[in-house]
Amino acid sequence: MRDTPPQSTTGILAKLVGFDTTSRNSNLHLIDWMRGYLDDHGVSTRITHDPTGTKANLHAVIGPPVAGGLALSGHVDTVPVEGQDWSSDPFTLVERNGRLFARGAADMKGFVASALAAVPDLLAMKLVRPVHLFISFNEEVDCEGARILVQDLEAGALRPALCIVGEPSMMKPIIAHKGRLSVRVTVKGRGGHSSQPALGVNAIHAAAEAIARIAAESRRLATSGRREAGFEPEHSTIHVGLIEGGSILNIIPDRAVFEMEWRTIPGDDAYSELAALQAYVTDTIEPWMHAVDPNSGFLFEPLHDLPPLSLDPGHELVDLVKQASGANREGKVSYGTEAGIFQNSGIASIVCGPGDIAQAHKPDEWVALSQLEACDAFIRRIASRCTRP
Repeated sequence: MRDTPPQSTTGILAKLVGFDTTSRNSNLHLIDWMRGYLDDHGVSTRITHDPTGTKANLHAVIGPPVAGGLALSGHVDTVPVEGQDWSSDPFTLVERNGRLFARGAADMKGFVASALAAVPDLLAMKLVRPVHLFISFNEEVDCEGARILVQDLEAGALRPALCIVGEPSMMKPIIAHKGRLSVRVTVKGRGGHSSQPALGVNAIHAAAEAIARIAAESRRLATSGRREAGFEPEHSTIHVGLIEGGSILNIIPDRAVFEMEWRTIPGDDAYSELAALQAYVTDTIEPWMHAVDPNSGFLFEPLHDLPPLSLDPGHELVDLVKQASGANREGKVSYGTEAGIFQNSGIASIVCGPGDIAQAHKPDEWVALSQLEACDAFIRRIASRCTRP
């Protein structure tokens, strides 16, 4: 016999954080639990899987099965806890001084718990247009879950008109965020003894030339790149965050690898920037490499492509969220979310959720009880406003 599921936001959050859904793990146990919770309330669900079948999205529709309405969207994967100094078990919800501590409490199982706790009240509203629940996987890796969910919508699932992504924003509406493109660059050289450098192709040297070009581009963006007020910083950025190569000092390294990323304000195109870097490599670096070994060169492998979000401040969703949240103004952020993916699919999207992004990915991650209470009230108000005739 299945245990009676919790009904309060904090009770549901305690259940959700108890599932270790670190992105490397399956999330099927959590999705099964959520499906059972919604079944108990008579809410039908639609499940889509990743190619391995070990991870799943959940799409629920509360209210009439018609197009339009509002989606409440949240991911349930989390970042790892290894190497972090936690004061308590990260997978057990602990309350201290009005704060709830656990991995995912802020990012972003708190919002998901609030949305699930609202289901009985949403059902009682006798909605004219539906409220959708979008629950996704792998947001912390590559947003594969959101993309599969969008594909399912395009294949015929009911599509909402509006979407609120509940990433932690202190319940303030976020109408724009930067896009992100991360790339792994592998440099193939030719090994040899370091006493005869002309007989080899030093992969680290080649990588260093490319990285010097990237550093120069970073300075250009900071000094003369396009600006958009509201972002911090107001311009697009580029950097190299990981590098490896070589074995011992007296061997010419035949391989080097580095990973880099762009974070672009809306209107800047990371792929154009990538093409410019590739052209520089082709014209300037690879000729001297090929003169020694035609098989040497660069390989560029895009890893993570997250589109920017840019919602018109005059869009009806902005006013609706401001009214429901009590916020006086909208904002912009430099971190990325799934909102850009939903917006690109034709669903007007905004970010608004409980907690502070400063708590995300840290040991002793927490969300304030007051923030969850504010989110509970917000969901009920926004649902009543967005589902009228």
